[in-house]
Amino acid sequence: MVRTWQDSTLSNYGSGLLVYHVFCDDRKIPEDQRAPATPILINSFIAMLAGGYTGDAISNYVCGVRAWHLLHGLPWLISKKETQTLLEAASKTTPPSLKRKKRKPCTPDFILAIRNQLNLNDGADAAVYACLTTAFYTAAHLGKFTVKNLKAFDPTLHVKRTDIRINTDRNGLRSTVFHLPSTKMAPSTGEDVSWSKQLGATDPEAALHHHLLINDPPLNTHIFAYRFKKMHRPLTKPEFLKRITKAAISAGLDPLQGHGIRIGSTLEYLLRGVPFDVMKVKGRWGSDAFTIYLTMHSQILALYMQDHPELHDQMIHLTMPNLQR
Repeated sequence: MVRTWQDSTLSNYGSGLLVYHVFCDDRKIPEDQRAPATPILINSFIAMLAGGYTGDAISNYVCGVRAWHLLHGLPWLISKKETQTLLEAASKTTPPSLKRKKRKPCTPDFILAIRNQLNLNDGADAAVYACLTTAFYTAAHLGKFTVKNLKAFDPTLHVKRTDIRINTDRNGLRSTVFHLPSTKMAPSTGEDVSWSKQLGATDPEAALHHHLLINDPPLNTHIFAYRFKKMHRPLTKPEFLKRITKAAISAGLDPLQGHGIRIGSTLEYLLRGVPFDVMKVKGRWGSDAFTIYLTMHSQILALYMQDHPELHDQMIHLTMPNLQR
């Protein structure tokens, strides 16, 4: 059952379990009354956290307590509807100081500005730029193309040079495919993400080719490993963000958050007229939750709302599925 959850999820759940036991200790709840937990105990736990934690954090903490019950074969006696109502109320009490700033999406103009501040003859900068363009045009999480720290690289989890292939369709259109060895949705088989050549300086194909030429990472090392002294160093997420932040500040821009890359990619493709269902497949979303990322709805929907029959017909032709048999 432990294999059900990713390591990052288990870490969050562990934090929630710790907070739960501190809560019980503070209220002198006997050990034998903590599990199976009663509805009043869990509801009190949520109420105590409300106003001091974000709604998402409280929800994760409750999920951690639930996972603890399931793992030890204990019944979870809590009403889903009642708990959800309390969690929604707790979310509304989140203090403004704890709420995240709205993430600004990465854009091709932002990527170009970053490029102008990097020294692409430097191995690390070449790797960072190749990683940035690849993450953007694959619409993948930044964490799929970086590692947590210098000792975290695992060939069974992280993308290697051998995980790249070229696909060509019947019309001769090429795409570069990256196999992600392990993902949250497919931990054992992994999933594929891809991009195609783009016009201009943000072209991921040119950036990747330049990185491979400058750094030449061995086949079974991290795809964005760069030369460091007499060895190759995997590109860590902290190092990536540090260099991107420095470049953004030098360009007079706000620093970019990692998740802003995927948000910006989704926005860019939708603004190009890519249908929502196609973007859902490309981004590997299991639900329509990705629509909450969109910060420019009016621009995306503009093409669908014009009072020009020709344009409207063209958009329908491009975005609606062909139902003819």
